[in-house]
This record gives sequence, structure tokens and C-alpha cells, in this order.
Amino acid sequence: MLGTFAKAFRTPDLRRKLLFTMGIMVLFRVGSFIPTPGVDYQAIKQLQDQTQGDSLLGLINLFSGGALLQLSVFALGIMPYITASIIVQLLRVVIPRFEALHKEGQAGQSKLTQYTRYLTIALAVLQSTMVITTARTGALFGGTGTDVQVIYNDGPVTVTLMILTMTAGTGLIMWLGELITEKGVGNGMSLLIFTSIVAGFPGSMASILQAGGTASGASNFVIVLLVFFLVIGAVVFVEQSQRRIPVQYAKRMVGRRTYGGSSTYLPIKINMAGVIPVIFASSILSLPSMLTQFVRDDQQGNAVVRWIVTNFHSQAGVYMVAYAALIIFFAFFYTAITFNPDEVADNMKKYGGFIPGIRAGKPTAEYLHYVINRINTPGAMYLATVALIPQILFGILKISNNMPFGGTTLLIIVGVGLDTVKQIESQLQQRHYEGFLR
Repeated sequence: MLGTFAKAFRTPDLRRKLLFTMGIMVLFRVGSFIPTPGVDYQAIKQLQDQTQGDSLLGLINLFSGGALLQLSVFALGIMPYITASIIVQLLRVVIPRFEALHKEGQAGQSKLTQYTRYLTIALAVLQSTMVITTARTGALFGGTGTDVQVIYNDGPVTVTLMILTMTAGTGLIMWLGELITEKGVGNGMSLLIFTSIVAGFPGSMASILQAGGTASGASNFVIVLLVFFLVIGAVVFVEQSQRRIPVQYAKRMVGRRTYGGSSTYLPIKINMAGVIPVIFASSILSLPSMLTQFVRDDQQGNAVVRWIVTNFHSQAGVYMVAYAALIIFFAFFYTAITFNPDEVADNMKKYGGFIPGIRAGKPTAEYLHYVINRINTPGAMYLATVALIPQILFGILKISNNMPFGGTTLLIIVGVGLDTVKQIESQLQQRHYEGFLR
């Protein structure tokens, strides 16, 4: 593998792409440490150690590499773009115009990408306003920042400047991600998320070593590391697994040429929804905890608030059950939206394809529905298991869960890593080099 990296860097154009990608990733990390105008950076550093991570903003902080809690120019990270992409994808079911654009090929995809960019900027304005508001009230830091002034002057001019700066930072991140996709190696947005998550690993591992004394900290470190690698191995195995449905194409004559008559397969992954169900479930379950931060009056005497505080944190039994149920639900829901068996069956029939033993048309669509539902069941259970293993482990070891070791991070790391390696492999194979995957 190291030899393959050496060969990749000896290839001029591939070396240029790799260096360009790494340069953009470094620039992204540098921007995560530049404070937004009007922010007291020393006060921010003082409050970071007291922050409780169970909130909706914790997910944004994860995808921004910790930049959110620093109120930097890249505080929102790539989260507005992810949200906008998911919304545009879901709107295809509701808005016929979006579905028509999706079927128009490259021109339609370019138009949908343009809509996604506009929606990203709008969401960035909303999220930056929410972040600044929660920073002023102390809710951004789990309610511990009410006595510390993190913004020098919270007048309308300063607040407007902060909103514009964070929104511009999101637009810059979106542009950097598209530059990586166009001129670098791999999917730019995914690599920026990967960079944000991996950047928090050294500090998290150090906190595990320091927690509970030297002996227990070292043992917890070894246990977490072993489970971490075991889960990654399982994720790699499942993410690479496919159900291959055989497809044959009938021969047809066009002029004097014969087309078709070939055999291929339709690959269906066990986890077709990817990491989206975990993100949806985390966001929904984090809302009650975040809303309680805004309830300042008689928190101890309010039974509803006390129940939410007790049960809606990552290591509570009620939270884990609801988390698993939502992940399973969204796994089926998202797959049903993104994979349309009727459309696949129509395309196969249009080009003379059929599944052996299954008639073309509606019987093929019904068969694909049946296969998808059967594959989705273990896929959804797998997602729920991967998401809960880190939380259960941290609960047993009594380690704070305010660190980037959740199921979301593991799935993103493995998925992005596999996709990037495959893209490098394909480019190496074009130059007749030995690749990573044998």
C-alpha cells in the first residue's frame, strides 16, 4: 500500500491532484480557527471545557471539526449544504418539476445543484442567526455561558456582521468542496466532513487517557481502540456487501448491427441509505434537549423539563430505544424515496433487459420491492447497532460521550475512505499501475 502511494505521487497529474486536495483540506482546517469578528476568543476557550455536547448544535459542531464552539468563520461547517442536499432530494417526491429535472441528465442535475446552493445560503443565514442567539444566551455552551460575555458588542451591526461572516464561510466551504471534486481526488464535500471528524480524534483519545487516573485511563483507551477497530472492520465488510440481481439483455438488430445479448447484474447494497438515517435520528432526538436550554424559569420544578433532561441524553435507555427505532424507520423511508423499483423496471424494459424467471414490467418492479424490503431489514438493524455500540461502551466505561466516536462518524469515515481509495485505484489502473485493492 505504501508502494502504491509512492507510485501515485510519482505520477505528475495524480500527484498534483493529491497535493491540491490536501492543500484545500489544510486551508479548511485553518479557517476553523479564525474567530468571527466580535467574538472574545479567550472567553470561548474558557467555556469549551464546560460544554455539554448533547444538543442539536453538537451535530453541527461535529461536522465543523469543533469550529462551531469556537464561533469561527467556518462555524457552520458543511452542515447547511448537507441539509440543503437532503431537502432537495426529498422534494423530488413532492415537486414534479424537481423530478423532471432529475431525469433530464446533466442539464437537469446542474439546475438542481444551483437550487441546492441557493438553499444552502438561506439555511446558513438561519443557522448562523440561531448560533449567535444561543451564544448570547449561553445555550450554545449547555447553559454554562450565561455569566461569560463571548461577544464584545451584541449590537445589531456586530450581529449582522457575524451572520454575514458565517454565511460567507459556508459559501466558501461549499466552493472549496466543489473545487476538490472538480480538480482533486474524491468527493469534496465528503472529504471536508472526513477532515473535520478526524481532526477531533487526537484530543478525544487524549481525554480518554487522562480520565479516571492513569491506570483506568490506559485500560479505557485500549478497550475503546479495540472496539473502534472491530466496528470499523464490521462496517467495511457490510458497506462492501451487495445483493447482485442478475439481468440479461435480449439481442436486437439496429441496421446491420446487433446489440444486447449480454448478461450483467443490478447491485443492491445492504445499507442503501448510508449515514442519512443516523443523521436524521440524531437531529430529531437532540431537539428536546436543545429546547430545554431556553427554558430558564423554574427548570427544577418543571416535571417535563426534568424528564427530558433525565432521559434525553445519549446514554439513557429511553434515548437509545428511540434512537434505534428512528434509525430503522428512516432507513426504510429514505431508501423508498431514493430507490424507485418502478422506474428501474421501466428502464430495464425500455432497453430490453429482464431478470431471469421474472416477467418484464410490473412483475419486475414487485420483485425489486420484495428484495429491497428484505435487504433493508438487516441493513437498518446494522445501522442501529453501529450507532448504539459507542454509546453503550462509553456508558459502561463511564466516559463522556462528548467526542467524535459515534456511529455517524464511523460510517462517514469508512464510507469516505473506501470511496476515495476506489477513485485513486481507478486512476492508477488507467496508468497500468498496481492499485490498493487486489
